[in-house]
Amino acid sequence: MSISDWFKAREARRYTSAKGAPARGADLPDGVWVTCDSCKRIVYDGQLAENFRVCPSCGHHFDLTAHQRVELLADPGSFTEFDAGVTSTDPLGFVAAKPYVTSLASARERSGLPEAVVCGRATIGGHPVVLGAMDFRFIGASMGSAVGEKVTRTFEVALAERRAVVLSTASGGARMQEGMLSLMQMAKTSAAARRLAEERLPYLSVLTNPTMGGVTASFAVLADVILAEPGALVGFAGPRVIEQTIKQHLPKGFQTSEFLLEHGMVDEVVPRGQLPARVTLLLDYLVRGGEVA
Repeated sequence: MSISDWFKAREARRYTSAKGAPARGADLPDGVWVTCDSCKRIVYDGQLAENFRVCPSCGHHFDLTAHQRVELLADPGSFTEFDAGVTSTDPLGFVAAKPYVTSLASARERSGLPEAVVCGRATIGGHPVVLGAMDFRFIGASMGSAVGEKVTRTFEVALAERRAVVLSTASGGARMQEGMLSLMQMAKTSAAARRLAEERLPYLSVLTNPTMGGVTASFAVLADVILAEPGALVGFAGPRVIEQTIKQHLPKGFQTSEFLLEHGMVDEVVPRGQLPARVTLLLDYLVRGGEVA
């Protein structure tokens, strides 16, 4: 082996081999090494970023922020956010372990976002769309009044401008600190999705891990085409709650995207790296020359 080949081989295995990486269980420096939740291998964070935050060893899909999901799907430089000023208030003066206003302030500081969903105009594969992405870091991307309003406005902007809608969902369900007001968002967003469908404008949904509760029970599964990332947990109530209710063991893999694909709830499970091309292909089918097919 020539010296140049030796250096190439050394670089190729530099960040994929566990040899030379910190031992499992050791304290890992932030931003350098990451332990995969699935295979427990040590992965170099730079390589993870280049691979759409998918583990190169086992294919486990790490969480993405809302802005990372927008960057993944939208054509470069095409995204323009709207309604960033629509944020949650505390209509009920809710206090549990801590006041709701404190939870909101903490979520905004931790995530850098004003609310749990980011929405805006963009193009995907050259097609004008309204694109939205939810961020689980913000109180579990729960759907309160502000999230419901922003999602509804997403459909309304698409309706007014004759655009397709693409929504990337991730949520723990309704935001119960807002009580009945949060549950009303299910009907509100569903009605907005219906108005879009009546005008025959395309709506694509991308279910990511986890998409649960009232989001699953409303707009997330009302799309013309429902895609899901591999291994995503999708459902209404959690598996443990269901087992305790029906007093039976659930099938293996219950509520995973693959299980739902087998049972007809999801149209396709698409690895993250293939999502932009797949969404573009679907828009090519559904939209012709800027007009609805």
